[in-house]
This record gives sequence, structure tokens and C-alpha cells, in this order.
Amino acid sequence: MNKRKLSFWEIWNMSFGFLGIQFGFALQGGFMSRIFQTLGAEKDAIPLLWIAAPLTGLLVQPVIGYLSDRTWSTRWGRRRPYFLIGAILSSIALFIVPHSPALWVAAGFLWILDASINVSMEPFRALVADKLPESQRSYGFVTQTLIIGIGTWVASNLPWMVSQMGISDAAPSGVVPMSVKVAFAIGAFVFLVSILYTVFTTTEYPPEDMEEFEREKQKKNQFIPDILNNIGNMPLTMKKLGLIQFFSWFAFFTMWSLANPALTEHVFKTPVPVEASYDMELAESEEAFKLASTAFQKSSNDVGRYMGTYGLSSMAFALILTFYTSRKRINRKFVHMGSLILGGIGFISMYYVPSPEWLALSFTLVGFAWGSILSMPYAMLSSSVDPKKMGVIMGIFNMFIVIPQIIAAIGGVNFAYKLIGEETINAMIVAGISLIVAGFCNLLITNKDAITYNPKEV
Repeated sequence: MNKRKLSFWEIWNMSFGFLGIQFGFALQGGFMSRIFQTLGAEKDAIPLLWIAAPLTGLLVQPVIGYLSDRTWSTRWGRRRPYFLIGAILSSIALFIVPHSPALWVAAGFLWILDASINVSMEPFRALVADKLPESQRSYGFVTQTLIIGIGTWVASNLPWMVSQMGISDAAPSGVVPMSVKVAFAIGAFVFLVSILYTVFTTTEYPPEDMEEFEREKQKKNQFIPDILNNIGNMPLTMKKLGLIQFFSWFAFFTMWSLANPALTEHVFKTPVPVEASYDMELAESEEAFKLASTAFQKSSNDVGRYMGTYGLSSMAFALILTFYTSRKRINRKFVHMGSLILGGIGFISMYYVPSPEWLALSFTLVGFAWGSILSMPYAMLSSSVDPKKMGVIMGIFNMFIVIPQIIAAIGGVNFAYKLIGEETINAMIVAGISLIVAGFCNLLITNKDAITYNPKEV
């Protein structure tokens, strides 16, 4: 099918729903560990509590990719029904999760939230490949990254912004502060509205051969065989990208799960207080606990705010690449390699920052890696696979995102950082080393179509 080139605003409209998706992911990534700690979780238990996120991605994304490849509605298209269903469920979960009365409830809602976000997210990756000609693929994925950067920065700052408006960071023991509850409610609203914007401003191409499409759709019991067949016949470039993704996502899972305890302790010197350490029958001890708890919540706001910097720098990274890739070719391999190495340096620098303000620079470097992770692997992959299977291939590719996170969650990250020392800040050093390894793994990519694409050659 000859696909026409789309204008910037057409690509913007089809990608705008990612703003809401990233609000969900940024609130989850920046503040779920804080919620877990507030509800009494031990530091070493936090990665395991996060296992919901990668497990749901492993199960949901290939299924949604497979189903969306076989969906067509003259009114709603192929991918948009999944955007909408995921948005409704995600918004409900985002609103409820900070109101969790107990740790197990919060962990359960994380399962629901992450599964719902994945229902919306996977088809967005496939939509770029569906809608755009090869010459605009890098442009499309980078535009998504630009919107993701905006969402990451705003959502990561939401609890701090809400707190600045006078909504309290203080709360009784085991209760999430009102500032976090309001921030998650705003996130739920933005999630739903941004997805609706894309659903109603974007059209989709129908299947190229409708008769063949209907025949494929009528086949029974093909899901598992098709998934296994596609895994077995995975292109070599996809396997090499998978190795890069493994180390990249191990690093970012480490950040999402342990940055809050690591930085509140090491940089802000305000670890979460343990109620059992205070004699709550004494008024002065109770007051000391409240002060320590409020200090932890405020420094957690600041950790989220500084983490938001990586969304801002990834946005700047994406903006530069958006303008550049709309006119000229790039070497995707070397762009990705350099970005990941800079991100690794950013993580390692967190151990050495002399004051909290320096975290802005650390997370700026991390943002270069994040911006590249969200665009370059998908641009390289989309040039190496059958376009008719784009949804299921993108879903299978997600395995290389979730498997390292599962390994990290079930003890990998705790084991790795304790090889360096007992302090939780060592987890950020592990994240940095992992990103640098991922960067050098790009040297394995040799497929010329994956490495570079010249718009002038079309």
C-alpha cells in the first residue's frame, strides 16, 4: 500500500494519546514506591511489589497486538478500540490506587493499572507503522517520544505542584497524603481526555486485502501457534535489539522501583520513618514521627520533581530529532548507543551529587537515554519486520522489555546492588552500568535498513 506522507499535526494528533498514557506511567513510575513505603513496605520488598508491571506487559501486549491485527471496524478502525478500552480502565485505576487502605490493595491495583495502560499502549506503537510510510517512521516514533517527554515532566511534577497550591503533604501513618491523591485524580482525567482526542481526530487505513483479512480472522485456535511461530522466526536484528532492550529496561525498572528510597535516604537524608521506632504514647515522639513523615513526603515530592527532568530532556532530545529526521537521515545505531551511555553516566552520578539540586543534571542525562529508548529501537525494528504482523511483532518485542523487569523484581536488582554495598543508592550505580552495557551492545546491529534510512531515497 502506498501511504501518503502526513503533516506534523496529523502525526501529532495520532500520537497525542500517548500524553495520557505517559501520565499514567509517570505517576506509577514516580510514586508507586512512595505509596508502598507509606503503606509500610520494606525497601527490599519494593521491587517484588512492582512485579505486576512487567508481568501484565508480558501477558497483555502480545495478546492485544494479535487481536488488534485482526480487528477492523469501519467506524473505529483497528487500533483505536483498544486505546479507548484501556483508557477507561486506566483512568478508574489511577483514581483509586492512592486511596488504597492497605499494601496488598495497592499492589492489586497496580496490576489493574498496568494491564489497562498496556491495553492502550501497544496499539499506539503499531499505529505509527500502520499510518506512516517508511520515510517517516523515525519521525513518527520521535514525535511520540516528544509527547511522552511532555507527559513525563508534567505528571512527575504534579504532586509537587499540588502541594505548592496548599494541598497537604501531611497524613496519618499508613495514609497516602492528599497531594498525591489529587495528583492521581488529575492524571486520570488527562489520560482519558488525551486518548479521546486521538480516537476522534485520527483515521486508519483498512486492511489492504479485505478478503484475505477476513479469511485470516476466521481461522480458529491460531493464537498460540502464531505467537510461537513468530517467536521462532524472529529476525536476527530483533534478537540483537532484544539484548539492548534487556539491559536498558533493567536499568529503568531499577530507577522506578528504588529511586525514591535511594534518593530520599542518600541525597535528602529523610528516610521513611518506621513507626515501631517511636514511642507513640509520648507526645514528643508522636510529633517527631509526624515531622519525619512529612519530611519524607516532601522530599519524595522533590524526587518526583527531579525525576521529571528526564521527561523534559527526553522531550528536547525528541524535538531536535523530530526536525532533523523530517529532512535528513540519522544513524540510529550510534544515536542510540551514545544516548544510552550518557544515561548510564547520569545514573552513576547520583551517588556523588553534593546537594539535591544536582539531581536535575543527573536526570537530564538519563532523559537522553529515555528519549532514545522510546524511539530508536522501534524505528530500527519496524524496518526489519513484515508490516502485516506489526501489531503482534511489537507485542512480542515487548518481551524484551518485561523479562528484564521480572528478573529485577524477583531479586535481581537487590542481588546486583548488594554486590556493591548495602546502601540503596548503589542500585542507581547498577542502573548506570546496565545502561552503558546496553549502549555498547548497539555495535552488534549490522542491518543497514535498521541502522539508517534516507528520506530522499523514497
